[in-house]
Amino acid sequence: MPTAPTLSSAATRRPRLTVGANGFANIARQIPSPNQDARPAGAEIALIVVHGISLPPGNFTGDHVERLFTNRLDPNAHPYFATIAALRVSAHFLIRRDGELLQFVSCAARAWHAGASSWRERSGCNDFSIGIELEGADDVPYASAQYAVLGRLIRALRVRYPIEDIVGHSDIAPGRKTDPGPAFDWSRLRQWVERRRRARRGDIA
Repeated sequence: MPTAPTLSSAATRRPRLTVGANGFANIARQIPSPNQDARPAGAEIALIVVHGISLPPGNFTGDHVERLFTNRLDPNAHPYFATIAALRVSAHFLIRRDGELLQFVSCAARAWHAGASSWRERSGCNDFSIGIELEGADDVPYASAQYAVLGRLIRALRVRYPIEDIVGHSDIAPGRKTDPGPAFDWSRLRQWVERRRRARRGDIA
């Protein structure tokens, strides 16, 4: 008679997060955004930009971010929305507070997430970066589930693309942007990514 799986093994069994040659993550819920275009010819994806977003600011419920990225945000639904509803922006990914992964743009395409930006003397970071939004606010701790999914996503992106750096929006647009803010724990992300790397090698459980 087959032995029933233990609770621990069932809880840890989950599909491996991968990014295909077409730039789509296998476990992401796909919500196509019209706010995208082709990357410049020959542009290699070398940068990951971590953002923080909540709509209205500080609110972590509803589908307002999805609506913003798909040009469906109702300017009358909240006073703040009237100031941003006409924007044409997107990101490749959004990680919600519960860890759900949404994808709006293929990694092969250029999402409109960075705006006026530069990194290592290269301007126009949209050309060579992948934008990952975390549902959150600068001064509110991000959720454990978000770090877990972000770490897995970064691992998958590094397998697919020659990623050189992982930075915040504030790093590529200093003085203009502050996200993901002081509430984002970079050391926690680094530890999680490193732990996953070692686990893949079999160095740790």
